[in-house]
Amino acid sequence: MADKRQKRLAEGIEPFLVKAGSEVTLSKDFDPRFKAGVKKKKDGVRLLAEGKERLAEYQARLAAQDTWGVLIVLQALDAAGKDGTIRHVMSGVNPQGVKVNGFKVPSAEELGHDFLWRYAQRLPARGEIGIFNRSHYEEVLVVRVHPENLDRQQLPEAAKQGDVWKRRYREINDWERYLSGNGLRIVKLFLNLSKEEQRTRFLRRLDLPDHNWKFSAGDVKERAHWDEYQKVFSEMLTHTSTEWAPWYVIPADRKWFGRIASLAVIGHALMEIDPQFPTVSRARRQELLEIKESLEEQAPKGAAADPFEAEEERKRKARKAGPNHGDQAVAAGPGD
Repeated sequence: MADKRQKRLAEGIEPFLVKAGSEVTLSKDFDPRFKAGVKKKKDGVRLLAEGKERLAEYQARLAAQDTWGVLIVLQALDAAGKDGTIRHVMSGVNPQGVKVNGFKVPSAEELGHDFLWRYAQRLPARGEIGIFNRSHYEEVLVVRVHPENLDRQQLPEAAKQGDVWKRRYREINDWERYLSGNGLRIVKLFLNLSKEEQRTRFLRRLDLPDHNWKFSAGDVKERAHWDEYQKVFSEMLTHTSTEWAPWYVIPADRKWFGRIASLAVIGHALMEIDPQFPTVSRARRQELLEIKESLEEQAPKGAAADPFEAEEERKRKARKAGPNHGDQAVAAGPGD
């Protein structure tokens, strides 16, 4: 069943994948309004709820196995829905196992190191899911559109000679390959927003008083560089979608579909890792059985020796008896 689900999921996210070695022209190759076979928003809500349940299960297994870590990279222009994607997609998981990092203007300390240093400091540990809300890709996007930022990085002249950006693509690819080879699964999502939809969302932020705080005049200034960003996005996707860390271009004009698509990509990555709960040794199992017997002996008069086991047995009998009996038998028990 899991294999079939994984296969269906792989087929569903195929339209979003940037294949390694392919040349991308964002405006031609990916439609921000694409919604696959999901026709209605209400169907999307159901799919999102089901996906979040499975994600929570896989996160618990990831944490228990403590072997792999997962890094989710979110890149997009302003108003594409990065914060909403994090909030909705990750709402069902244990917050103790998830760390979100946003990257603003680099500090003086960060500028005193190599361009990947500050990102390396915030990588997730094994068993964790880390989210980069904007990421190391800012170093080939914003820095490229605004080259004055490169001057602030205090690079020696030799490091600014030749094609700086192709060199950075290579360095990022090598870094991600190193991380992947050391047990960090990298999931890269580019939220693809149309220019008109961005304009609409900016106006909504201005029209709704309780959304005014979201608006920044800097967002409009960056919008003036729309064509430049489309160019550098296309080149980024072309040069840094690799077999070990591919990019997925998520249609973001419909927020509800963008969240489903993002969840599908993340879920598929976890299914491929397939983390498992650890099994205990025979000696440890025998020790646990002895502890269980001791606890059962402490049951007060009239109480089940193991209330949880007794409740599970009632549920099994109810399922065997049929649906009418089940409603009564699975009513609130000692574990509820």
